[in-house]
Amino acid sequence: METGVYIVGTPIGNLEDITARALRTLREANVIMAEDTRHTGILLARYEIRTPMVSCHKFNEARRFERIQSEFAQGRSIALVTDAGMPGISDPGARTVRMCREAGIPVWVIPGPCAASAAVSLSGMGDAGYHFEGFLPHKSGGRRRRLEELSHEPVPVVFYESPYRLIKLMNEIEQFVGPRQIFVGRELTKKFEEGISGTPAEIRASFEKRTVKGELVVIMAPA
Repeated sequence: METGVYIVGTPIGNLEDITARALRTLREANVIMAEDTRHTGILLARYEIRTPMVSCHKFNEARRFERIQSEFAQGRSIALVTDAGMPGISDPGARTVRMCREAGIPVWVIPGPCAASAAVSLSGMGDAGYHFEGFLPHKSGGRRRRLEELSHEPVPVVFYESPYRLIKLMNEIEQFVGPRQIFVGRELTKKFEEGISGTPAEIRASFEKRTVKGELVVIMAPA
């Protein structure tokens, strides 16, 4: 492997959803920078990969860049992973990549699973493109303003959302956007994968009488 940083996509659920190139990169890298070493450790154990790991998350990303510079200076290779999907897509990693580019450290990408693209494909709404929003602001005022802005998008809008806020989001879309068609992808690629389409009221009725678990991708149809 050439010296530098390798952005590696990892499974969003099913551990079999990883490429041969990603596995080779994780095996041959000198060190793996992982969002959560315990989580990534499960993946490495599954494929008997013993590369050393160092934590690299949003709270220590700047400090970890010093380690990357040191590894690079020694002619070593670094694999950068998050808990699931592609680093830098609503996950840590973007800041590290920017700092590497500014410092002249080579960066390569090993493409892999992404919850947003998986959900768009499953929804059947992505033939004309889509707008990836990720997580909405936590504060009510900011969420309302952003939803009102996004209500005019001519393409589907993709959100990431906590299972604890799904009902709240349906209420907000209903109030600030209207009875727009919605798709909810839950536990994508996992045993209990679920895809539900309907108006915010229909989605709410489907989920409000049960405990919502797992990662969620919510897609709002275009204006």
